[in-house]
Amino acid sequence: MKVIGITGGVGAGKSRILDILKDEYNAEIVQTDLVARKLMEKGNSGYNALVKALQRDFLDEDGQIDRVKLAAILFQEPDVKKMVDALIHPMVWEAVEERKKTCTAPLLVVESAIMDQEKDDIFDEIWYVYTSEANRIKRLAENRGYSAKRSRAMIASQPTEEEFKRISQQVIDNNGSVEDVRSRLRFLMEGRGQEQ
Repeated sequence: MKVIGITGGVGAGKSRILDILKDEYNAEIVQTDLVARKLMEKGNSGYNALVKALQRDFLDEDGQIDRVKLAAILFQEPDVKKMVDALIHPMVWEAVEERKKTCTAPLLVVESAIMDQEKDDIFDEIWYVYTSEANRIKRLAENRGYSAKRSRAMIASQPTEEEFKRISQQVIDNNGSVEDVRSRLRFLMEGRGQEQ
């Protein structure tokens, strides 16, 4: 089994890559943001850790985490965000490790906007999905209804292009057509990808 990490900033179009890898290469897909979301459901380990650590009002009337309230807290208080990340990220990567042990597919693809460099041993390779800032802002407006200002703030809060490239072995340019992406993936999956 080959294990590939897919990373890239918000609006880069990572879901397009994941869809192709799933449909055309029979990949099993793990998205770390969905793993984190599951961990933070009421009664799960991430939920319990956050409620204990934050001790403030970010739950809805059913006792579930109100994601909008929590996001507002994390956006306004960087120190709290660091603390939450320190609690949740290790749980997420532990869940990824468990999924790796039970995966029966020939290819396991783990998508994460932020790769934990201590977890490099999970992957055979990490691929960075590159898309220009202008295209990212355009896609976020079309797909999520975000303003340019909001998109720029989100992009600024994430690793830079250089930082993404530093931890990656391959780059997938996602500025062009789906066929361009398919061609690049074919090149990588046939084992002819070269170190950047």
